[in-house]
Amino acid sequence: MKQKILIVEDDHSLLPLLTYNLEKSGFACLEAKDGEEASLMLKENIPDLVLLDWMIPPPNGLEICKLIRRNRDIRHLPIILLTAKGEQEDMAKGLDTGADDYIVKPFQPVELVARINALLRRSKASFSESKLEFDNLELDIKEHKVVRNGKRIHMGPTEFKLLKFLMENPKRVYSREQLLDAVWGHGIFVELRTVDTHIRRLRKAININGGENFIRTVRAVGYSLDFK
Repeated sequence: MKQKILIVEDDHSLLPLLTYNLEKSGFACLEAKDGEEASLMLKENIPDLVLLDWMIPPPNGLEICKLIRRNRDIRHLPIILLTAKGEQEDMAKGLDTGADDYIVKPFQPVELVARINALLRRSKASFSESKLEFDNLELDIKEHKVVRNGKRIHMGPTEFKLLKFLMENPKRVYSREQLLDAVWGHGIFVELRTVDTHIRRLRKAININGGENFIRTVRAVGYSLDFK
């Protein structure tokens, strides 16, 4: 699955060049031409990284930076600030506002791609302990959040625990009894069919926007998180 980059740039000649070079390097790109459009896109489709021009129409790049860092759903996003401002105090201001990296225009595409890859690697390493991934499904343990294809999925606490267990142990088949012990706890009396009910709710939640059903029923055995 391609990693998504949100490019926020009001320069009509630079924006398509950025998109072209990033797509050529294997990324999927989302485009916004001003701060207002970027704010809306961040609500609808969460990217893996934001490439953000400082001097965009309001809210400007620094304001978008602040908005991202204040929002618990997206505050983890890596941000690279693009700007013609090359003074040390400008760089410090951008980084202090919440940017992870800072690139001064003009720059070479190869440098930009290298910076993006490096930042994505650092970001993945720092969140690997708190996040689980299976194809386009992502579960954030600390934030108690599930995202699929960049869209937030809402579910109950039991469904969350059930999904967490399955994502920690993908492609393995578990019986209802094993799932009861893992999710509800040993010695807790719960009807076996309760597992089926919560599996149905979980399937409905993660498939609400379409896509492959990852939770397989293995007849006469149990359930598994796997591809068909």
